[in-house]
Amino acid sequence: MTSTQAVSFDTFQLAAATADLSDEPPARAYADIVEFRLDLAHADASLPDPLTAITAYDHTSSLPLLVTNRPKWEGGAYGGDTTDRLEMLTAAAAHDAVVAVDIELKTLQTQYGQTVARNLRDDGISIIASTHDFTETPPQSVLHQRLHTAAEVGDVGKLAVTAQTHRDALRVLAATEQASQWGDTVATMAMGKPGRHTRVVAPMYGSRIGYAPVDPTDATAPGQYAIKPLSEMIDTLTQTE
Repeated sequence: MTSTQAVSFDTFQLAAATADLSDEPPARAYADIVEFRLDLAHADASLPDPLTAITAYDHTSSLPLLVTNRPKWEGGAYGGDTTDRLEMLTAAAAHDAVVAVDIELKTLQTQYGQTVARNLRDDGISIIASTHDFTETPPQSVLHQRLHTAAEVGDVGKLAVTAQTHRDALRVLAATEQASQWGDTVATMAMGKPGRHTRVVAPMYGSRIGYAPVDPTDATAPGQYAIKPLSEMIDTLTQTE
């Protein structure tokens, strides 16, 4: 089912990251889309089943959705096998509110992952090909290679690494700028305190998606700002450009 809410990643999109779709109303003033973490919702017994929640979601008056079902081996919470995980993701993507799905680069490089991505694209869904490093920031050449590969495999290539120093953060921004010069559509960020500011300034270098929780206590990655201050800081930078 093709989404009725087209979103273009040719321009920056700020995503409110959450496992609870009841966070959507307070996010509307600041976010462009909602990243719905199926894996976190599935793992939290206090939350509705993610497919039930997405079925009840009102796509006519709410923000469009980017759905993610992150496995444990990529920093997520889903512990089932790949087939079950992608079947849940595909079922969620059938909802009219969904405009994009996030699938790990490693998964997209498998035959099954390629088939799932092709079927989703046939239904008008954009693919975010993501890669994460929760330990370090790789050398510059590796950053360029990973980001370019992800952008070739997906409609957006997403790279999230962990900065130990401000120099690490600079490498991420340089890789972002280079990817944009190549014509790649990318989303980048450096996790951790030394890289936190990249979430604010990366859009100035060509990053097309930012992520933030509505409530900072619900952060889905290290170093995230809450949605309101991140939106305001990015708007301030954009207005003074």
